[in-house]
Parts: sequence; structure tokens; C-alpha cells
Amino acid sequence: MGAGFGGTGVKRVGSRPLMLVGSPMDAAGFGTLATYFADRTVVTYDPRGTGRSPRTDGAARTTPPEHADDVRRVIEAVGAGPVDLFASSGGAVNAPALVAGHGELVGTLVAHEPPVAWVRPDRESVLGVCKDIHTTYLRRGMGPAMAKFFVAAGRKGPFPHGWREEPAPDPAAFGLPTEDDGARDDPLLGQNMLGCTGFRPDFAALRSAATRVVMAAGEESVGEFPARAAAGIARELGTDLVVFRSPHGGFLGGEYGQHGAPAEFARALSGPLTAG
Repeated sequence: MGAGFGGTGVKRVGSRPLMLVGSPMDAAGFGTLATYFADRTVVTYDPRGTGRSPRTDGAARTTPPEHADDVRRVIEAVGAGPVDLFASSGGAVNAPALVAGHGELVGTLVAHEPPVAWVRPDRESVLGVCKDIHTTYLRRGMGPAMAKFFVAAGRKGPFPHGWREEPAPDPAAFGLPTEDDGARDDPLLGQNMLGCTGFRPDFAALRSAATRVVMAAGEESVGEFPARAAAGIARELGTDLVVFRSPHGGFLGGEYGQHGAPAEFARALSGPLTAG
């Protein structure tokens, strides 16, 4: 497979295993959160193209079904299934794709802030913004593209039809490089940007799956695209949105220099996991 199992981590303890999945974030981002579930076997892995799972097939993009199949193979390889699964950001796009095809492998899925455009009325603008970020990356490199990503990620409320008329942000204002280093292997801006945001979940399969699917969003993320998408998917599934008192990365405890509120996040996450 494009990303080997060298990026897998398993800490074995007690009851039903808990798998923590991000994308493009790798296993390192769950280091703090995992410590709050010492009563469970915790399974993490590095998605293809990240961390310890470098791509070997030369492909420039990865789709959510490909990621979902990777997660399936990790679960089966470590003999951990069925698992409970917490998935965040792009991982919360990939995990429903897994459940749609292999619900027997997942008891409860808590999908936190998946950036899925198709469930929002401003989908065309969202997809246009994401395509522009990806194109900027290919043409000008990481700095200008990541600056646009930061602005888009922090926007509160729908994206306007006239988003192209807004001035391009200055990378230097975000501490980003202004010169192109020539690299085009960034997993967010290159590999996953279009496939993730443009993915259409199979709602019929999700509603009929044996898996209990819980959509979640952070209280501080209200109005931002991934939180709005979580609410839209919950409506499609006929379920209530679970709100955590946190931002998008609320489970981080210093990873990547970001400090959320991991203890509070873990307590909030334990609720739907225990109910399942």
C-alpha cells in the first residue's frame, strides 16, 4: 500500500479498543489525548503521506476511500476490531467512508469537525476556495497557499459568492515563508485538499450501518466551515450534534505548539463513547 504499517502505534489495555484518526495530522497529534484513555487499548497510525508513512507509489492525491481502506487494514492487522473510533478533521471525512463499507469494524464513531462541503449551502464557494488554495500551492508554493488556508479556516459564517474579490493574504503576516522552496509534497495543501473537502458521504449506508455515528464540533468553532459541516451531516443522519467546549484542535496538549484543553476534551469525548 502507498503508506506502510510502519506508522502504526498500539498501546494495549482493557476493554474495547479506541482508535484515534486524523488527516493530514499523524499519530503524534494524539499523544496527549491518548493518555486520558489509559483504560483502553489505544490505536493510532500515520496516514499515508505523513509522518512514518511516506508514499511509495508516486501518487499526488489521496481520496477518503483510500484512507478508509488504510484504516480498515490497520484495524485488521493489529487484531483490534471492532473498535470505537474518534476521528478529527480530515480523519472525520475518512472514517465515515470506512463505516459505510465496513461498519462491523466500528462500534461507535465520533466524527469531529469534518471539512465536507456538500452538506452546506455555500458548497460551491467552499470548493472554489479550496481549489484556489490547492492551485496556489502548485503555482507558488507553501507560504502563499497556507496563508490562504489560515484565512479560510478561521472564517466565521458562509463563504460569499464574491470570495475571489478578497485580497490575497500576506504569508509574512502569518510567519510563513514568502519564497517558494520548490516542494510539492505537503499532505494538506497537495495530497488531501481537494479529495477531502469534495467528498460526498454515503448517508444511506451510514444510516443503515450497525455503527453508532456521533457528529461533534467545538463550541469555539461555531460558524467555521468544519463545524458547520458537522452540523450538516448530523442533520442528514437525523442525529443531534454533540458540542465540545473547545476549538478545532481542542485535544492538543502542546503538539505542534498548540494548546487546547485536552482534559476537558477527553471528558466530553468519553460521554458519547460510554453511551455507545
